[in-house]
Amino acid sequence: MSQNYYGLPKKVLFCKKTLMSNQRPASTPEFKHTLKSKKKTLYIDKNGISETWKFSRLKKKINFKCREGLLLKLLDKHRGKHGKYDCIVPGSGGKDSCYAAHVLKYKYGMNPLTVTWPPILYTDYGYQNFKNWISSGNFENISAKRNEKLMKIITKYSILNLMHPFQSFILGQKNFAPKIALKYKIPLIFYGESESEHGSQIKRNFNPTRESEFFSTNDYNNIYLAGMKFQDIMNDFNFKFKDMEIFLPIKQKDAEKINMQIHYLGYYLNWVPQETFYYSVDKCNFRPRPFRTQGTYSRYNSIDDKIDDLHYYTTFIKFGIGRTTYDVSQELRNDHLNIEEGKKLIKKYDGEFPDKYFSEIMKYLNISESLFFKFCNKFRPKHIWKKRGGNWLLRHTANYDGTDD
Repeated sequence: MSQNYYGLPKKVLFCKKTLMSNQRPASTPEFKHTLKSKKKTLYIDKNGISETWKFSRLKKKINFKCREGLLLKLLDKHRGKHGKYDCIVPGSGGKDSCYAAHVLKYKYGMNPLTVTWPPILYTDYGYQNFKNWISSGNFENISAKRNEKLMKIITKYSILNLMHPFQSFILGQKNFAPKIALKYKIPLIFYGESESEHGSQIKRNFNPTRESEFFSTNDYNNIYLAGMKFQDIMNDFNFKFKDMEIFLPIKQKDAEKINMQIHYLGYYLNWVPQETFYYSVDKCNFRPRPFRTQGTYSRYNSIDDKIDDLHYYTTFIKFGIGRTTYDVSQELRNDHLNIEEGKKLIKKYDGEFPDKYFSEIMKYLNISESLFFKFCNKFRPKHIWKKRGGNWLLRHTANYDGTDD
């Protein structure tokens, strides 16, 4: 029997401008995520307009020349002050990390150290993009060496406990770079665009830095991986703390000692995903997928991990939001689609099951395919899904053709 998790709004609404649903959860510290977590979700006002659309209009009025001036002052403060490297750029060779590292080095004269939390299961073209990124920019790189048995266990139970196959990657993506920053005493870290542009409160988009609660803590008694306290994973599966440590956030007091700051380059530069793609193709030899990504119409977003596609399918299960909706919403905010085009794309591709790598993923994690689908049905919220004639159907859709529309 399915249940309603995460405190999602009972009334499903869609933004009239971006087609995104109010079921979309805002970003929260990944290491606090449990089945009992209550999520803040995208706010849509009484006129049917979302926070993300409002910010996309405000963004057009931002003086990015002035913002770039702030960036130059920040870079001058750190250039040549921390030994060999001036800053850290995390990434796995996707378009955003390619753009960020290359621009910082070749336009602004910084010497970034690139750090990589490798995907769970690299795609062939994703790994080639990673190699192209490092070689084309002549970047030095540190890649995480993790316990792969533990990685499998966290990934497996993040599915069974949370229906969240990407959690083990997100944990490393957010926690590994600060660890390297501490080790080499490099306090400045750059990510691309803020997660807030996609679904959080507008006010967060006017903050150039990531809040420390997302990557640090002083409370190691309340850290959860795959919905379980990390100490329970250690005890139940016979791991040591040194195995677990790479997945955990740093201590807040350690971050404060070196005045660690994580900045979003997209705060200072007018960040447009399509433009970062074109730049990365030109400067870093980035290559899109040789085929359409299942679940959407694009070929260049989040393509380095075989589990990416399954991750977006599970958001369709949990929130009624598939990969096409994410892509369409972003392109509508950037005025690259009109609303009717977006609706047609969502109707055609959203929720398409990604079968290309599915069997390989289940075998890697030692999960039977039938068990995965059983858990999918467990995580379908009753206010989002209705079962009719043996099939699960959305009650509400952006095209207003759901069972209850």
